[in-house]
Amino acid sequence: MKKIEPMSWKQEMAAFREKTDAFYKGEIKKNEYKGFSGLYGSYAQKGGQASMLRLRMTAGRVTKEKMAFTADAIRRFHIQRIHFTTCETIQLHDLQPEMIYDIMEGALDCGIVTMGGGGDFPRNVMCSPLSGVEAEEYFDVIPYAEAAAEYLMHFIKAEKMPRKLKVCFSNSPKNYPHATYRDLGFAAREDGKFDVYSAGGLGNNPRFGVKVAEAVEPEKILYYIKAMWLTFRAYGNYENRAKARTRYMQDVLGGAENYKKAYLEKLEEVFASGEDLTISVTAPECKKTGDGTEASGSRVLPQKQRGLYTVAWHPIGGQPSAETFCRLSDLLAEIPDAEMRLAPDEGAYIINLTGSEAEKVLNLTSDGARTLFETSVSCIGASICQVGLRDSQALLQVCVDAVREASIPDGALPQIHISGCPSSCGTHQTGALGFRGAAKSIDGKSQPAFVLYVNGRESQGKEAFGHEAGTILQDRIPAFLVELGKTVAASGKSYEEWISEDAEGVDKIAAGYLV
Repeated sequence: MKKIEPMSWKQEMAAFREKTDAFYKGEIKKNEYKGFSGLYGSYAQKGGQASMLRLRMTAGRVTKEKMAFTADAIRRFHIQRIHFTTCETIQLHDLQPEMIYDIMEGALDCGIVTMGGGGDFPRNVMCSPLSGVEAEEYFDVIPYAEAAAEYLMHFIKAEKMPRKLKVCFSNSPKNYPHATYRDLGFAAREDGKFDVYSAGGLGNNPRFGVKVAEAVEPEKILYYIKAMWLTFRAYGNYENRAKARTRYMQDVLGGAENYKKAYLEKLEEVFASGEDLTISVTAPECKKTGDGTEASGSRVLPQKQRGLYTVAWHPIGGQPSAETFCRLSDLLAEIPDAEMRLAPDEGAYIINLTGSEAEKVLNLTSDGARTLFETSVSCIGASICQVGLRDSQALLQVCVDAVREASIPDGALPQIHISGCPSSCGTHQTGALGFRGAAKSIDGKSQPAFVLYVNGRESQGKEAFGHEAGTILQDRIPAFLVELGKTVAASGKSYEEWISEDAEGVDKIAAGYLV
């Protein structure tokens, strides 16, 4: 398999410049431009006066070199809106065309590819963010995620692709990147092999993935990726964009068992073709050791490497301040073996730190979330997104302010998940509490509202979609969360303990706020 060098994508830039210039001159309509620009990882923002650019960070890894490039772009162009996404990418917002061209081409020089960041293409390959350093992991899955990402770049120009193809790897049953309900997920096993899940996804018609294979040898993963593409080519509805996602094949084929049978038939075709897709990877070895210094705190995680630590950093809504991001990049440049890992909940982890280094990172990132609730997830929202219905980021900030003002203790509220529309970019359907943008007619006038989802779960083997509890007007959600937090706090239990004893507890409180 020939490797596609990032530099080879530069030949694609001329076409992007031409179309983008035409769009900003008003010569191309919004929908036409959106269908074109997604290939390059860029979209026009709402209003069409600025654009965003999505920087793919394979497996969520942001090396010091990639972070330095991003920080340099932020400084040079005075970028103020940055977003860590639920697909472990970095989005830069409010960009003008010349800024996009410069960043997009320069990114290739340090191995950051934006191609396929949007549109009908394989998206950023995701991974458990602490893979390689987490004591409880089954094994380090990052090398396999990186091999998969390299292979998937060959499908950027493939025909009959699903509207999105999301592939991920989890290193334990925590299922942090949602391997069991992506288009294709590889879930690590204790025996060093993978179970493979296929045709899952959130949004309209959500489905958990079908377990199509067990105990797969890691070096064979590319065969399973190609079988996924062939299965969609054979049974996917690539003519109807609303149904051009892999999860709809479960319905088309009459259920999970029939889908599994169809997938395995395509897998057999791949193996029988004689094409050699076997890979050989070596897990990176961290040779750094602790220096005897120690660190502690709620955001400090001891690594399996003795004497080393990870620091968790979760900017509110996944939107770090430009200043903090750039200062952190400067600091990490001085720390041997340190790197940042993006997480599926819009947070980040800084790994491979001695105790004294961890303390420096802690101090620098003190402007992030202070509690579990403040690590809540929100899509970028309708103020930026063309298809968004509600401003989810604004709602999250109002809720954080209200919970702080009410002095709700840490643990009394869970991490919530907010999506501005049914697409579920905020993963509202599997959050403990989820909110999905909606509208409600009151006295004949449409009011901003959100549908409440309760008791979703993401851990492997316990996955569950939250049930729809009803619709709440947007301006009543902060009060609802404050009352819920006060009720849980008064019980003396954590939210998880409280809800496990009263599964309908949230519904009872929400009843007073529903419309």
